[in-house]
Amino acid sequence: MLKKLQTLEARFKDLELRLAEPATMKDMNLYREIMQEHSYLSEIMEEYAIYRQAAQQIDEAKILIEQESDAEMREMAKEELHELEATREASEARLKILLVPKDPLDGKNIIMEIRAGTGGDEAALFAADLYRMYTHYAEENKWKTEILSLNETEIGGFKEIVFSVAGKYVYGNMRYESGVHRVQRVPSTESGGRIHTSAVTVAVLPEAEETDIQIKTEDLKIDVYRSSGPGGQSVNTTDSAVRITYLPTGLVVTCQDEKSQIKNRAKALRVLRARLFEAEELRHQQERAQNRKSQVGSGDRSERIRTYNFPQNRVTDHRINLTLYKLEAILQGSLDEIIDALKLNAGEEALKEI
Repeated sequence: MLKKLQTLEARFKDLELRLAEPATMKDMNLYREIMQEHSYLSEIMEEYAIYRQAAQQIDEAKILIEQESDAEMREMAKEELHELEATREASEARLKILLVPKDPLDGKNIIMEIRAGTGGDEAALFAADLYRMYTHYAEENKWKTEILSLNETEIGGFKEIVFSVAGKYVYGNMRYESGVHRVQRVPSTESGGRIHTSAVTVAVLPEAEETDIQIKTEDLKIDVYRSSGPGGQSVNTTDSAVRITYLPTGLVVTCQDEKSQIKNRAKALRVLRARLFEAEELRHQQERAQNRKSQVGSGDRSERIRTYNFPQNRVTDHRINLTLYKLEAILQGSLDEIIDALKLNAGEEALKEI
């Protein structure tokens, strides 16, 4: 890692020299290209400076401990050394993430799909809990959410909810949430106090721009109908709900949340475009296709990436063997510790491949 950082430091200094050259200022395309690389490397160099400073201070603290005759001063130096080593370790972890080549999709907004799997009403209730968890996390990051499609149950759960999340580096943070989330708890409807296990599937799709995916009008079959609420009762007197079938693949997307047929159609097209874009990406990257298949699956509780155990106040991410005893805080949107650990693990794996 240090060799890589030294190479990047030399490149960064070269870019700074080129930015000061008159020829660069005259060529706006070249200037923009150099600025983009300079901006990317500057974040790495800032963290590298923190790492080197901590490493230097660690060496100084060790020398002080060896040479200092005063016992109290040695003890203070040891405490400082412990803090400095923690700082260097944290900086090293951040550098490992920063050194991973950026995925061009990481900066995209996303569409999330949460569906109740095994567990009936309890799974639907937990689907609603997960939706609230993600909206709280989005609020903390100043991201904007918008419901695109919703299928509620009579007791307040969600059979399915589809919503968008827009903001800075959304897909780069949320991509690891795709998979089966398992919950273990005593349902509110359970009188015997028995713990039930249910499962909910989460899919995270990078949202596509119109330029990313071209959809021909002749490839669409659009049906309109009256929207319905929990239990199937009609909640609208006009045919505002929209069902779009993409004829080449048979993919179906519905939306009925808006009173306007035009708005429902626009939302349904966003979801369709995101699903087609993801399918295109999966065809180009077979490895990602295998990941999605194993992560989302059928919603069976055995295909899990994370377990939320209420009796033990425990959340376990099985991919990285991370267990935290702060379930309530996590369900309130405190996901940074889990997401940072997943990003660090992904970064380390990518560095091994490099």
